[in-house]
Amino acid sequence: MTDEAEHQETKSAVTGEPATDRRGASSLAATLLAECAAMVRFWSRLPLPRLGPADDPAAPAPFARAIRMLPWASLVIAAPSAALVALLGPTGLPDLVVGALAVALLAVVTGAFHEDGFADVADGFGGGFTVERRLEIMKDSRIGAFGGVALAAQFVLRASLIGEAVDRFDGLGAGLVVLAVAAMARPLSLVLMVALPPARPDGLGRAAGRPETDALAAALVGGGAVVSGLALPVAGLAATLAALTLAAGAVLALGGLARGKIGGFTGDVVGAGTLTAEIGLLLGLLI
Repeated sequence: MTDEAEHQETKSAVTGEPATDRRGASSLAATLLAECAAMVRFWSRLPLPRLGPADDPAAPAPFARAIRMLPWASLVIAAPSAALVALLGPTGLPDLVVGALAVALLAVVTGAFHEDGFADVADGFGGGFTVERRLEIMKDSRIGAFGGVALAAQFVLRASLIGEAVDRFDGLGAGLVVLAVAAMARPLSLVLMVALPPARPDGLGRAAGRPETDALAAALVGGGAVVSGLALPVAGLAATLAALTLAAGAVLALGGLARGKIGGFTGDVVGAGTLTAEIGLLLGLLI
């Protein structure tokens, strides 16, 4: 028996707690922390050092399983924007300016990850007349007229809605709303990866791995818990339920459109789903 094992057995004899249970709990905590870090790195450009023995920043993100930690990773990703809203909300800046700065900062943190997908989907769905042509347009890095209009529209919508949240809930309340929306929108968009087949054989579904059902369920429950803890006290029960209903309906509508236009989902569709869910959540919370 090693010194460490002997120490654990001795401690177990004193406390009555099985040493294997403690080691199992410690291992699970390390795994969950590593999965959360992997989700932060996957969805943002935030520089995270290695967090614990199970975390390997150089390894591919264990996407299919790690998404169970996505709501908590989303809190980290949205924290700079939420803090900015909380700090600038009480100042004399116009609410729309605060909202615009918050949206812009979030785009910087994520590398405009979702905005790129939103523009590609608008260009492909709006400019193509066949499935093949739509997919071809969506792979093109250039932004067309449909994509430009869509980008401008979503930016104005999100900035205006966050600005209205500042006016209605004050800076701190609006900051909590930004966090809650981020934690729920990303898991909701991943429903598209389960409800639809991949539109491309070499697309996101094959490269990242489709979400495990129980991991996605955990992510949705976690997102709902964050919304209940942060948005419900600020906006009230009716608005919170309206937000969840609108967001889920908007994502499902996008999924139906994607099935009709390209026969399934792509990474761009999932990215567009995140912004669609964000807008639905913000609209519902402000109704």
